[in-house]
Amino acid sequence: MDAAFTAEQDEMRRTLREILGKHCGPDEVKAAARTAAGHDRELWQRLARQLGLPGIAVAEEYGGVGCTPADLALACEETGRALLPSPLLATAVLAAPLVTALGTAAQRSALLPALASGELGAALAVPGPALATALALTGDNTPGEWAGGGRAGGVQARADTAAAPDAWRLYGEVAQVLDGHSAGLLLVAAHTGGFARSRTLLFLVREDAPGLVRSRQTTLDETRPQGRIQLRDVPAELLGDADGEGGVLSALAATGRTAATVLAAEAVGAADQALARTVDYVRRREQFGRAVGSFQAVKHRLADLYVRVQAARSAAYYAAWDPEQGPLALAQALEALRVTAGEGIQLHGGIGFTWEHDAHLYFKRAAAGELLFGPVHRLRAHAAHTSGLFAPPDGTGATTTPTTIPTEPEKAAV
Repeated sequence: MDAAFTAEQDEMRRTLREILGKHCGPDEVKAAARTAAGHDRELWQRLARQLGLPGIAVAEEYGGVGCTPADLALACEETGRALLPSPLLATAVLAAPLVTALGTAAQRSALLPALASGELGAALAVPGPALATALALTGDNTPGEWAGGGRAGGVQARADTAAAPDAWRLYGEVAQVLDGHSAGLLLVAAHTGGFARSRTLLFLVREDAPGLVRSRQTTLDETRPQGRIQLRDVPAELLGDADGEGGVLSALAATGRTAATVLAAEAVGAADQALARTVDYVRRREQFGRAVGSFQAVKHRLADLYVRVQAARSAAYYAAWDPEQGPLALAQALEALRVTAGEGIQLHGGIGFTWEHDAHLYFKRAAAGELLFGPVHRLRAHAAHTSGLFAPPDGTGATTTPTTIPTEPEKAAV
């Protein structure tokens, strides 16, 4: 395996870092996040035109760049470094792969070119705070369990044969949807078939659909906006066909693995920038007549952070080559970002504790990342479970979870 970056990847990284360096300072990031859309539309269109950013991993036949998810992860390392508020995660990482995997030929031809060009934004709406479970990151996406269990919860779908043979109506509410308040297209996970024959399928809902009510939510991380959507007998189109939910669940899991890789790279970029800002500050800040960074205790803390960030970067790059390792890489990267951002606040001293300080942008991103896609210990526990790490010695392959705490003699025996 050749782990070196190609000339094209290096050029993409350089160009993206140059553009974001000019337009994504902390003040610009805050201003863009506080707009109605939650991002700078002009900058987003520029990134789409010059770099094809939303279509990096979309096939060329649909107007995309035709690169691999590894290139998308590399780009997201730079967007994470700048904390870029954009529809990139919701559109290119979550929605576009699902349309590619599940959509009919007509749906792919109609939707993917618009998604790849940045003209159309999309969002994945999963009922409840269960996005990580739906993507099979923190647990098996067991049919129905993460979407309300097929009862009154979640979103319900019913066939509207009176309107058309393939028409559907959706009713329900989803409280946390990344970019759900501004996306032109919603991919909504909904139950169909009633409780006895419940299935979870994905449906397409346009922003102008009658009965759709959307509002922006107040979130911890304002650079990653979320919306609440209410579906009041909304007309919808089934994504793909109605053969069953097995394809939907496997597509969600595959999307989750790629998303974990991309998010890991994004968190590494943010952690690296948080560390760089902290190092720059302690070099300039003086105490007792000398720079704070010259004290040995501070040097040790910064060295530990550097090792942590580099280890997370290595894990993220490996996951870009092998997406099966994405959840573990995401756990390591989220932990590195949380620790690095927290230490950054500490090392900034009294000024770092003010809520308005730029260091808090990185800390909020770390906390929100774990709330949406973690927490870290669940990412690792599920990865260990699915890999059979704790399989019994009888060779059956079944995995078990300890239900009792071993006694001291039992620990000694082990």
